[in-house]
Amino acid sequence: MLISTAYAQGLGGMLDQNAMIQFLPLVLIFVVFYFLLIRPQQKKQKDHRTMLDALRRGDRVVTGGGIIGTVNRVTSPEEVEVDIAQGVRVRVLRSTITTILAKTDPAATREAANERGNERGSGRRRAAKEPAKEPEPEVKEDEKA
Repeated sequence: MLISTAYAQGLGGMLDQNAMIQFLPLVLIFVVFYFLLIRPQQKKQKDHRTMLDALRRGDRVVTGGGIIGTVNRVTSPEEVEVDIAQGVRVRVLRSTITTILAKTDPAATREAANERGNERGSGRRRAAKEPAKEPEPEVKEDEKA
């Protein structure tokens, strides 16, 4: 037989390269799935977790069931008390809150509470505010001379 050994050894190297080329599309599909599906979902979960951690009293929220209410108090890391109507409070799992419609400003809430406290403490209602003064009309430099 006249088959050379060099030719027989060359086939082994070709088969290894062929196997790598066959797995390349699978690797590319996984990379595409990671950037189009997995990574955005992880980012969305992280944003939702940050939103829930920043939840505080007075925030208007929407629950997973579509109920809109105002957070009355945060009872534990897992539970929140929500006012859904006048005199109706519901305990809700924090993870079921889907969105926060309106965030409260802590300083504004504190000022409003102080004003209510001052009104109650004095026993009389606060006097109506004076009407706002109209701004003076601007005088142009040409009209001054």
